[in-house]
Amino acid sequence: MPRRPDVTTVEIIGGPEKLEVGLQSYDARWAEDYLYHRRRILAALAAVDVDVEHIGSTSVPGLAAKPIVDIVVAVPDITAEEEYLDELLAAGYELRVREPGHRLVRTPTRDVHVHAYERGDAAVHEYLLLRDHLRTDADDRALYEGVKRALISQRWDDMNAYADAKSEVILAIKARAKARR
Repeated sequence: MPRRPDVTTVEIIGGPEKLEVGLQSYDARWAEDYLYHRRRILAALAAVDVDVEHIGSTSVPGLAAKPIVDIVVAVPDITAEEEYLDELLAAGYELRVREPGHRLVRTPTRDVHVHAYERGDAAVHEYLLLRDHLRTDADDRALYEGVKRALISQRWDDMNAYADAKSEVILAIKARAKARR
């Protein structure tokens, strides 16, 4: 089946949202929450060949995090929304972001974010690279947590601005992870 053109703009459903959660010490329940949602996602997408991974700070034992479990789902074709997005919405997730190459759905309680990318998208590799490195490198894990703690103490009118503020340290950590490989 031929690929359709992807969306060309960023649509944030509901507009910017103020960051209202703080960091918490690592909680083993985050891994349990991931496993619950992994099963839920796989059941909803049983007809689609997908990969599902726990990403973000809640996927790194010992790392303080916002209590929001991030999950990445790699789908065969990001433009074929009827194959995965409709099913995730029917399973109770809500659409938050539609942008080129990426869709984000989340739970109504906003404690789980599910990022959909096309299989092979570099973003999936980058998420896993960072996760795997932070799981094994205590120094970079401590550095990242320190930066997050410094940033979270500031006022953020948009969660995306907080995420963007972490970009420099994330890029440096990923560069070390790539050099180590």
